[in-house]
Amino acid sequence: MVLATGLLFIANQNLSAQDRIVLDPDSTDSFVLDPAIFDPDDKDARVLRHEPFGRKKEAVYERGERENGTPIIIASSDNSISSVTTPLTADPAVFQYLEWEWKIESVIESGDMTRKDGDDFTARVYVTFDYDKSNLGFGDRIKYAAYKAFTSFDIPLRSLNYIWANKAEIGATGENPFSSWVQYVVVQSGNELAGEWKIEKRNILEDYRMVYGEEPPPISGITIMTDSDNTGESTKAYFGKITLSKE
Repeated sequence: MVLATGLLFIANQNLSAQDRIVLDPDSTDSFVLDPAIFDPDDKDARVLRHEPFGRKKEAVYERGERENGTPIIIASSDNSISSVTTPLTADPAVFQYLEWEWKIESVIESGDMTRKDGDDFTARVYVTFDYDKSNLGFGDRIKYAAYKAFTSFDIPLRSLNYIWANKAEIGATGENPFSSWVQYVVVQSGNELAGEWKIEKRNILEDYRMVYGEEPPPISGITIMTDSDNTGESTKAYFGKITLSKE
């Protein structure tokens, strides 16, 4: 069995829930994922840790700088896939907002968020959630058990996936073609703004309610990814700071 792209990155996380960074709403207003501390070779990093996707060819993540010296993460993919992830625990009703900076060189020409063979994106930002598997319907429980037969790690059952799409309309939503457990939200699309830094800000609570029609469980992690393993193309993206905050 091949695990869905939207599921596999979290399956490689080797930190238990007890080991995650916990955001205390009484002492923390915001949490920043700063590329200045990114070390692609640190396999034990608690923040911004590079994660392979099983035995697949890995995308390359490097620390770089903008023209003004601000640290960034440079992500390159050539028929490859991997991610940079930060496991954490946070209440989405309190830490509602996710803000980030990103830039792409170009979209993946044959990318298509509705097809398995087009399920690649130059840039995406994930938010995963601790959804209780006991709430799954009968069919999803069977599917979950089948996935778990191939991995001992946790699999996210709810995930918001903010994408820079190829041609989808900005604001569009849709499920990952491999699994409805991952829902896409199109934040940018096409090449019109390629080469320009864009600042995005999303209300996680509202977006979760919009795509799942239910209240969200706790946030379990934030991940960035550049991938082209399904289309076989090459692409490059740039990521700045990512901030999870109350307002």
